[in-house]
Amino acid sequence: MAPRYDRDVGPGGLAEPERSFTIPEPPNPPGLLSRLRNYFLTGVIVTAPFAITIFLVWQFITFLDSYAGRLFPAYYIEQYLPFGIPGIGLVVMLIVLTSIGFVTAGLAGRTMIRMGERFLSRMPVVRSVYGTLKQIFETVLNQSSRSFREVVLVEYPRRGIGAIGFVTGPTQGEVQERTDEDLVNIFLPTTPNPTSGFLLFVPRKDLIHLDMTVEEGIKLVISGGIVTPKSPFDQDDPEQVRGAPPPKARLRPEPEGAPAKKTTA
Repeated sequence: MAPRYDRDVGPGGLAEPERSFTIPEPPNPPGLLSRLRNYFLTGVIVTAPFAITIFLVWQFITFLDSYAGRLFPAYYIEQYLPFGIPGIGLVVMLIVLTSIGFVTAGLAGRTMIRMGERFLSRMPVVRSVYGTLKQIFETVLNQSSRSFREVVLVEYPRRGIGAIGFVTGPTQGEVQERTDEDLVNIFLPTTPNPTSGFLLFVPRKDLIHLDMTVEEGIKLVISGGIVTPKSPFDQDDPEQVRGAPPPKARLRPEPEGAPAKKTTA
């Protein structure tokens, strides 16, 4: 018969007191109201992005239809169909813009554009607005341009505090000539409206370049940090994380010329 080990025998042959083990009780199942609340929140999370997207797209199409109706009257279609076609404004806009681009690509179109620009250059206020807008669109839409195609981390408003910024190009002109630093133009957007922000001239050596795309950076700014893009260092495989290269730069870098820290084996 196998011996029973009811008590542990300590030194000197004295029996130690029995150890009592408490088994945690399972949590109480959620009540009806709690489950209904969870179902409601799940429904909101699933349907809200889809519904808001459809609403914004529909408003945009309706806006274009209201203006395109002046160029393409609805009765032209109603002669053949007893109802209107949503989205005709978008089609008209694409056709008009493509046609303008086709015409201005030729010699006659470029001549007309130069004549129009010469006329606008004689108007004091209009020429400033037109020149600025033209330069912005040519810079942003240029395929070889790096404007708004790189996300960086800037120490703003002071050292140790980071802010998301977008590179708009190298600093040129008098601003660059007034300093010996290699400056970069940084657009610092505000949350949750990224169309407003600040223009900063930051030394290139003080920028921390991020691997996230511009779309991911805009989502991070608009959501106030709720929607965080996945980092290349946050991987499921621990071996890959262990073998991943460390970030090239961090906030509050050590000053140049500081003595190296001694390491002990």
